[in-house]
Amino acid sequence: MTHAQRNMNPAQQQWYEVDQYVNERLHLNHGLFEQILQRNRKANLPPIDVSPAQGALLQQLIMMSGTRRVLEIGTLGGYSTIWMAQALPQDGQIVTLELEENHAAVARINFEQAGVYERIEQRTGEALVQLQQLADDQVEPFDFIFIDADKPNNPAYLKWALHFSHPGTIIFADNVVREGEIIDPHSTDPRIHGVRTFYDVIHAEPRLRHVTTIQTVGEKGYDGFLMGIVG
Repeated sequence: MTHAQRNMNPAQQQWYEVDQYVNERLHLNHGLFEQILQRNRKANLPPIDVSPAQGALLQQLIMMSGTRRVLEIGTLGGYSTIWMAQALPQDGQIVTLELEENHAAVARINFEQAGVYERIEQRTGEALVQLQQLADDQVEPFDFIFIDADKPNNPAYLKWALHFSHPGTIIFADNVVREGEIIDPHSTDPRIHGVRTFYDVIHAEPRLRHVTTIQTVGEKGYDGFLMGIVG
């Protein structure tokens, strides 16, 4: 049992145990993905990857939408990247952005082990710089954009996501509930401020009218995803 598990309240313990049951019964935490998480832990990457059930959701969304091109803002060790890459057609591609070179290096090993390295273009450095470079390179629009990086920059990431979208592009963002703290207008946490401003930008954005947030509980605690379809 980890330190975090020992400090769970009864509700959190139940959420965790349900996720473990689901992972086992639905074969979500099979060998490859468990090995990737183990490598990430050994490399001292922060344990903030999506859960196996959330990874499977990303994979299903990619498959159902017929996505060919993915932009991921925030690679970490590539766990979510691999879930998505496995759902792409043979000519599909993911462009994934990561600030830390050591995280990107671990991700490269994971991509090679998973057999998806050829479908992934890694870019390392500050995401806003890399996004500007993508614009300068005049890359094709993306079909699916996953925002899962530093939360204070979420509003800027959303604006870039819209820049790289076409009608029908899915924009999917993680950690948009933050244990319910997003409803606190007096929060001084820059992550909360970033997410609240993110919502404000969406509220005023006419291209994003088909949008919702789904609150989630599980082994990652209480949080949520936001999903919008560009009109």
